[in-house]
Amino acid sequence: MEGVLAQTLASGLLIGFVYALVAVGLTMIFGVMDIVNFAHGEYLMISMYFSYWFFILFGMDPLYSLPAITLIMFGIGIITYYIAIRPIINAPMLSQIFVTFGLLIFLRGVAQFLWKVDYRMIPETLASGNINLAGIYIGRPQLVAAVGAILCYGVILWFLKNTKTGMALEAVAEDKEAARLMGINSNRMFALSWGIGIATVGIAGVLLSTFFYVFPEVGGAFCLIAFVVVALGGFGSVVGAFLAGIIVGLVEVVSGYLIDPSFKFMFVLALYLAVVFIRPQGLMGK
Repeated sequence: MEGVLAQTLASGLLIGFVYALVAVGLTMIFGVMDIVNFAHGEYLMISMYFSYWFFILFGMDPLYSLPAITLIMFGIGIITYYIAIRPIINAPMLSQIFVTFGLLIFLRGVAQFLWKVDYRMIPETLASGNINLAGIYIGRPQLVAAVGAILCYGVILWFLKNTKTGMALEAVAEDKEAARLMGINSNRMFALSWGIGIATVGIAGVLLSTFFYVFPEVGGAFCLIAFVVVALGGFGSVVGAFLAGIIVGLVEVVSGYLIDPSFKFMFVLALYLAVVFIRPQGLMGK
């Protein structure tokens, strides 16, 4: 019994790190611009397809193609901002919602047109296999994904706290008008937040592709969890999103083990509702 519970906790912790990484990109965009990106999961899907096709066409393992895909996703984020987001920065919130939701429909439709609805999977990667740690079997792909999520989060946190550009991003997130008066180009910061946010979810997608199926709707489930994680941690809080991702991963897996797998999301949402009633701004929101 104890061994199974320990195995369950390990699984929840590992998937929680992935949830956290997906949510960090989402909360960065919201924190800087106050815009909710409903298409966030679709960018996860795109990066997973990039990882898959790099492997199929060029024989590149996802861990090798990770830097290139990260740069590609960063560029896609910048382009998305200038083409679709910049024109509606000062538009009503409803217009912003329609635009990002329209991006969701568009990107998913393109994926279905190009690659159909087939489920695809990378058969073998450098991360394939299992590791036995004191009787707890851990999948190497999940472990690599968790380590990658931790490293990525660490780099983002260091960037925000220890570089001028990162501090400028935080200044824009805190007060856009004051930051503009201090000479900070808000437009560039907005574009950078989109680039970093999409690159972050791109990294999560590549790491997920080592052990998860790739198909056009794959981003939907992870995006739903990401919204819960961001709200739970506090909108705009990178640290809160990371911690909440770990909590959600543990709650999801443990409740599925103790109660029933079909009810695991119910307990995740119940936790979120409890936080909303007790602390509406989230665990670390302001």
